[in-house]
Amino acid sequence: MRLAFVYSKLRVRAPITEEEELLRPELKLEGMKPQLAAAFRAPVKFRMPTADNLVPIRLDIEIDGQRYKDAFTWNPSDPDSEIVVFAKRTVKDLKLPPGFVTQIAQSIQSQLTEFRSYEGHDMFVGEKIVPIKLDLRVNHTLIRDQFLWDLNNLESDPEEFARTFCADMGIEDPEVGPAIAFAIREQLYEIAVQNVTSAKEIRINKKRRGIEYIPVSKAGVTAVDLVKLFGSKSSVIRKRKDWDVFEPIVDILSNEEVEALEAREDRTIR
Repeated sequence: MRLAFVYSKLRVRAPITEEEELLRPELKLEGMKPQLAAAFRAPVKFRMPTADNLVPIRLDIEIDGQRYKDAFTWNPSDPDSEIVVFAKRTVKDLKLPPGFVTQIAQSIQSQLTEFRSYEGHDMFVGEKIVPIKLDLRVNHTLIRDQFLWDLNNLESDPEEFARTFCADMGIEDPEVGPAIAFAIREQLYEIAVQNVTSAKEIRINKKRRGIEYIPVSKAGVTAVDLVKLFGSKSSVIRKRKDWDVFEPIVDILSNEEVEALEAREDRTIR
């Protein structure tokens, strides 16, 4: 039986008094239903909803029959001059044709430019617990899992989560942890971008309704109702029907299975 898991720092608060409500009216929001309380919260500025504000970069470049694929994170505060240095070092280390330098640098620059285009924009967060799904293969290791992530926890650490996951599941391949962390960051980035759009919709609704309100269905991504999910406010035991959905699956593939998967992936790309 797998316990329900939410990557979050849980907060427990006693009921507010009338004096507290007068002095700090924002405390009353904590007693509201999640979607209504979220509606009153001011949006934050765009950033990754994690402790480190890192951009997930994915490269897939093919030149003259040679293909280079990679995935890593990049600090958007680093000077752009580092991009070309990285591209040259990568090409040299992997003995790739010189033409890859320009393509690698341009791809990184393009993805950083897109990320920076959202900086400074409001990002709606509110009370959001979102599902994160893993479905990836790293070398011979196949991982499938689903868990919940608290977008309000700006101290969350995908890399720490990945290390714990690998330790708990007995995964020894050192490349699996970074791949899991990257997959989480990629999904969180997509959600953050969607939340920028949601913040714009909130401003429009505020003008129309005179209150900063947004329906749950328009919140960019689907927030999870924890009471419905767990069956009660106090229970953290999943319902039997949810065990398979949230149970992590780790398979070690044979050489033949890996070759078959890679052949299928190549056919899909073509």
